[in-house]
Amino acid sequence: MSPDDPADDPAPVPEERNVVGGPLEPCGTEPMTGFYRDGCCSTGAEDRGSHTVCAVMTVEFLAHQRAIGNDLSTPVPHYAFPGLVPGDRWCVTARNWGVAHADGVAAPVVLASTNAAVLALLPLEVLRTHAVDVPGDLSGLDG
Repeated sequence: MSPDDPADDPAPVPEERNVVGGPLEPCGTEPMTGFYRDGCCSTGAEDRGSHTVCAVMTVEFLAHQRAIGNDLSTPVPHYAFPGLVPGDRWCVTARNWGVAHADGVAAPVVLASTNAAVLALLPLEVLRTHAVDVPGDLSGLDG
């Protein structure tokens, strides 16, 4: 086979989709989120927790996560994790977001950045009730 032989190319990776059917958009890069730390709520076989919900952190959600044993606020330098603050966008697990929803403190969800794989675990109607559009550039929101 020659170096240009298409048979040598790996199989194409299918493009991941969001819950509203479009291409999966980035969730957040400051801090860098995603199971694969690629800024997206991408998922795969290694992602046993299904880090597929792009959530906008709130004080209530962060406190709830800490209470259920998922402290997202405290920095963990060993893992280059800065700790999250309200307003940060983060790919959270479907399970933990669902628990927060059941407890009445679900974080807002960015649907365009939430992976369609989550629909096996959470209904779209529930995600839509917490949908929020967050502009990529937040600089115009400071008054």
